[in-house]
Amino acid sequence: MTAMPKERPAPVGQALIHDSARRHCTGEAVYIDDMPDLADLLHVALFTSPHPHARLLAIRAGPAAEAPGFVALLTARDIPGTNDIGPIHAEPCLAEDVVDYVGCPVAAVAAESFAAAQAAAALVECDYAKLPPILTIREALAAKSFIGDPMILAQGDAAAALAESPHRLAGEIEIGGQDHFYLETQVALAVPREGGEMTVYSSTQHPNEVQRKVAGVLGLPSAAVDVEVRRIGGGFGGKESQATIFAAIAALAAWKTRRPAKLRLARDADMEITGKRHDFLATYDVGFDGDGRILGLDVTLAARAGNVADLSPSVLTRALCHIDNCYHLPAVVARGYLCKTHTVSNTAFRGFGGPQGMLAIEAVLDRIARHLGKPLDQVRRRNFYSTAPRNMTPYGQPVEDNIAPLLTERLLHSADVARRRAEIVAFNRASPIVKRGLALMPVKFGIAFNNPILNQAGALIHVYADGSVHLNHGGIEMGQGLFVKVAQVAAGVFGVGLERVRLSATRTDKVPNTSATAGSTGSDLNGMAAYLAATEIRARMAAVFAEQFDVPAEEVKFAEGFARHGNNSMRFDELARRCWLKRVSLSAAGFYRFPGVHWDQRSFKGKPFFYFAFGAAASEVAVDALTGETRVLRADVIHDCGDSLNPAVDLGQIEGAFVQGQGWLTCEELWWAADGTLKTIGPSTYKIPGSRDAPPVFNVHILDDAPNRAETIFRSKAVGEPPLMLAISVWLAIADAVAAIGPSGGAVELDAPATPERVLKAIGARLGGNAEAYPGAAWRALMPA
Repeated sequence: MTAMPKERPAPVGQALIHDSARRHCTGEAVYIDDMPDLADLLHVALFTSPHPHARLLAIRAGPAAEAPGFVALLTARDIPGTNDIGPIHAEPCLAEDVVDYVGCPVAAVAAESFAAAQAAAALVECDYAKLPPILTIREALAAKSFIGDPMILAQGDAAAALAESPHRLAGEIEIGGQDHFYLETQVALAVPREGGEMTVYSSTQHPNEVQRKVAGVLGLPSAAVDVEVRRIGGGFGGKESQATIFAAIAALAAWKTRRPAKLRLARDADMEITGKRHDFLATYDVGFDGDGRILGLDVTLAARAGNVADLSPSVLTRALCHIDNCYHLPAVVARGYLCKTHTVSNTAFRGFGGPQGMLAIEAVLDRIARHLGKPLDQVRRRNFYSTAPRNMTPYGQPVEDNIAPLLTERLLHSADVARRRAEIVAFNRASPIVKRGLALMPVKFGIAFNNPILNQAGALIHVYADGSVHLNHGGIEMGQGLFVKVAQVAAGVFGVGLERVRLSATRTDKVPNTSATAGSTGSDLNGMAAYLAATEIRARMAAVFAEQFDVPAEEVKFAEGFARHGNNSMRFDELARRCWLKRVSLSAAGFYRFPGVHWDQRSFKGKPFFYFAFGAAASEVAVDALTGETRVLRADVIHDCGDSLNPAVDLGQIEGAFVQGQGWLTCEELWWAADGTLKTIGPSTYKIPGSRDAPPVFNVHILDDAPNRAETIFRSKAVGEPPLMLAISVWLAIADAVAAIGPSGGAVELDAPATPERVLKAIGARLGGNAEAYPGAAWRALMPA
């Protein structure tokens, strides 16, 4: 690989606005549903199962066939290829014999308008034979209903360490899921082409997977299906694998009718049909010494996978690989179970299992600190990774470049934590109803896909004779600023302004075999691929310049729109034209893969991550002990972006991730009824954070003196996912406030999300069910049972 220059060329590292920012503000940015309707366009609506588990006996169009605008009914029998859109294991596109969650797509109706399709789909007739469902993690554990074998991560002799520990605690925590709630719901447009080929416009994070699965459903080679994505209106992991089924159904309708077909979901249908962040049940048995240092840990992570595997095996793998967070666990056994339930299949979500693993270990540390009566920060210091041998993770990768202790100490100072804690203690003594809490949270997050095969990317660059640059790569712009970052890389290599670089939609016929834009790898992989393509073209241009002025090609510099050597210079556009005149190719494809990563899923050992990203946050909250309501008052964040490619974009990612994580841990609750129906669908019943929920005092700083030692693109670090886990500091701060109620010391039994109901339950547990132990006339009525 071409070595990175010591100095980062402009505009790399500059705080530039998102490439579509102005178009977003004016409404000019085009999403799939904004595209003008094609002539003869059909709209597709889904008919879904009302039962969580049932045998499918018969499907009939019935009255739907007579509905205005009805064109076709599509079932599994209409699929010419393979009825499978699963990313890892088989998953039907349309149900064949069994439906296994409420919302499972059974059939699709194609009609002349969106309203006509919706109306006709409601008239489809279906016969079922109901079967008993398994709906919860605890039910699945009792029935031993699993997807795949248990996963086991082990280091040292945990049983012996537990038996010999001076102190020992056991407990559990329930960790809720989360809906992605992207602004743009799932949507796909399929356009049939001559020769049986198909073009699909899909709101997906993984166009190559859409290409492969659509081709499989239609019985076509991948080369006959082109997938295009210019931008998507948010993904957060919810469009990594989940978008494929909708693209495949739209393509099936287009294939059968030979007319363009569009499938878009209303918000309630999107929330019912698509997977979420996995909810977990974490149980633990921990042994530790008098200083709080963990000596042995036995932990179980049970995740609700849902009806099929989807990406659950990889999610659970990452959760287990983040059970350590920033702490050395000398003797640990961590078991993971994927619970098969008759609920929608859960899927990727920002953090991809890492948040659940980290929350579990933070709950353990908080319990240890309260048991010993020691500050949580002090217990953390006892457990931080340090030098060998206390730098080895349970999966066998050493923690190098460990700056978690440094970040934590800086944050303690910059956020004035000691003074504020003293003020909070005084406030809580004087305040009988409202209690405040303050807590820190360090993060160590591994960057790379768990599956090493996915750690690859490609890019295609053309320089035209007028000096303009065309850039295409396999990454997806979902609002996170990937396109402007990669464009900055290309512009920096050529030494031109960003205005010369034109970004084009991601297309499978330009860059093949790409991986999903996920796992925080977008800039690392696609940025380096673009760098390699651009440097190859630049070398050819330098050779032409060198021949013109009789100078060494390797000494030619590109900057400020010129190529230069000594007193000789030529404008970039002039040099591009000269290259064309000399018949020198100004097109190149770049390919990059992470070096050195490897993983053995059977032994659960290897080096799954290219490097680690670090961060630290301190959050202060207020809790109303009569209502259980909480409010975040202040958050201080220091995050490690290496040498940031674009500080403005990275700052936005940190802020957005933190607030999204805050929502997961406080107000976003998924609730299924006893019949398997999800009742929290849409903003009326599912509460995401609003602008007033963000901390009114929100101090976010990018660490500016710790460049990445790993050979990443211009020594930058990934930033998409790691900051989300900093919001665990909010959950810890709520627990800290609850701990101020009732007798001093003892555990705080708080599950996530910390909704008012759960906060009241935790307060009730603190008081031992004694309503008289707390002042307030309304307390007795609000005391949880």
